[in-house]
Amino acid sequence: MKDFIVDPATKFDFMPHDFVPFKDKEVCERVRKMSGKELEQREPWWHPEFQVKVMMNPHPVLIATLFSRLKEASEAGKKFSMILGNPEPDTYIPLAQLINYFQVDCSKVHLFAEDEWADQDGNIAPITYEAGFAHSMIKYLYYQIDPKLRMPMENVHFPTNANIADYSKIINDVSEGGADIASTSPGWAGHMAFVDPIPEFIGSGDIEEWLNQPAQIVKLHPMTIMQNSLNGTFGQSGDIANVPPCAATIGPLDVMRAKERIEVHALATCGTFSSWQRMTSRLCTHGPITPYLPSTMLQTKKTQVYISEELAAPFECWEKVGY
Repeated sequence: MKDFIVDPATKFDFMPHDFVPFKDKEVCERVRKMSGKELEQREPWWHPEFQVKVMMNPHPVLIATLFSRLKEASEAGKKFSMILGNPEPDTYIPLAQLINYFQVDCSKVHLFAEDEWADQDGNIAPITYEAGFAHSMIKYLYYQIDPKLRMPMENVHFPTNANIADYSKIINDVSEGGADIASTSPGWAGHMAFVDPIPEFIGSGDIEEWLNQPAQIVKLHPMTIMQNSLNGTFGQSGDIANVPPCAATIGPLDVMRAKERIEVHALATCGTFSSWQRMTSRLCTHGPITPYLPSTMLQTKKTQVYISEELAAPFECWEKVGY
């Protein structure tokens, strides 16, 4: 059979579906073609201290960064505060082991969970909810630290029905002007924490208005529901009816206030090449700063972004490859 002859006049063109938050086809085409070390190239609009590094395995760098900052503050007798994403047992168990091995006093350390699930009426999940974020942080970080070294339980903060209206103020007051470090990773819709591209956060579209929004309860973007149905906490099986529809989340304000930000882009489908984060990573690092790609807010601040080589790999239309 003869090869198909591509006639430019018959090119199939279309607009993305309505639910897709970022639809600029020119930007998508540009970043889609980027790969490898190209992703480290600076964009003219980046903050001078916004840095992107492509490396084999960035996960140990995240663990080392959190540990070194925590240890340094402890040795100086200073308070130290971390905004943390969940669930991340593969980060928190090694972090706790390092704390225990080097006998680091965590009595002045404060942990802040970025977010927590909520039901359709905005009722935030309790710490007993097995798929919950506070549940994971307490089980895999707090309780992994030697009792004589760990922080008091009152230093472990997470969104609840009682505190969500004041959660940003609590973070600001406890950390005295902003958490010492905020650790994040972009979601399929480009979110950080559950700052999704949704009306509650987008508002009028004004950048300053968006960046100053505090913690709140939101109805999640459909892509966020789909993404989390592939997480181990929900069985990795597309069980979208089992994922809560709403969540409590920190706001852009809390990320902007942080004294340091670190983001890792390395999520794949259980160790395979398949990854919903591969295109999202390119958009969040090299797309325009917009609430339709929430993680692009990091481009405006001092931030370390580490992208795994697997996520930085090129991709294209592979006709013989399925799901």
